[in-house]
Amino acid sequence: MTRDQRIYRVTLTGSVVNFILLIIKFAAGILGHSAAMIADAVHSLSDFLTDIVVILFVRISSRPADADHDYGHGKYETIATSVIGMVLLAVAITIGWNGIEKIIYVIKGNELQSPELIALVAAVASILLKEWIFRMTRKVAVEINSQVLEANAWHHRSDALSSIGTAIGIGGAVLLGNGWAILDPIAAIIVSILIIGTALRLLRQASGELLEESLPKETEERIMSIVYKDTLVSDIHNLHTRRIGSRIAIEMHLRLPGSITIEESHIHASAIERKLREEFGQSTHIMLHIEPVKKN
Repeated sequence: MTRDQRIYRVTLTGSVVNFILLIIKFAAGILGHSAAMIADAVHSLSDFLTDIVVILFVRISSRPADADHDYGHGKYETIATSVIGMVLLAVAITIGWNGIEKIIYVIKGNELQSPELIALVAAVASILLKEWIFRMTRKVAVEINSQVLEANAWHHRSDALSSIGTAIGIGGAVLLGNGWAILDPIAAIIVSILIIGTALRLLRQASGELLEESLPKETEERIMSIVYKDTLVSDIHNLHTRRIGSRIAIEMHLRLPGSITIEESHIHASAIERKLREEFGQSTHIMLHIEPVKKN
């Protein structure tokens, strides 16, 4: 199974679960008189929509390099990550604001309606299903090194966290009565803060790539250690690194003895490229500039 096929398969599985969950949650929220469950259903709807975004953008980002895109289309995957981050942020702010409004409503002397048991059952089912989808999606994301799939996995996890908050709020109200119905909006605010943190992390990661941010220092040091295994390399300078979607780009200047032939230099450069691709993936973009060390 190809990389794209694995992405489509796990994303399609997640989208089917999200679609089923959003229907169940909307029904449970309406029948169970739970505003928190309806808000959770909206979160599942955002998950379903971002699944569609993943499928569309991954198809585009997997296109090979062409005359107009010398470095391929990997940045489309970064754009998809940005879209998911922004959707997460918008949903989290909405959930948090709704929770604040409900707390203000209670402070003014009003009473929130206690939700029904059906809403609690739906919340527990959502936690179990979303955690399963998160683990499955993240496992594939790590195996194929897909940033957008990783982002979507954490979106699934944020929905599970949202359902935990919803379950606590609904459970407290169901078990303790209307006097504790305020637990519902309090839990919603806490969960929204967690989701905002996830959203900001994804947006920070995506913005760094769009702004051509260098790879982490540890990664660059690993690159240099691989190159220096060639005993003829005496110096590395002008090292430039960046991420292009799910792959990375490495450009550098190397110094080799001026006494060796062009053919020998090419052999060494090719061996270095091969070792770098073995470490960072066959699709890694590598550009080496060989400089001869001047003879005395």
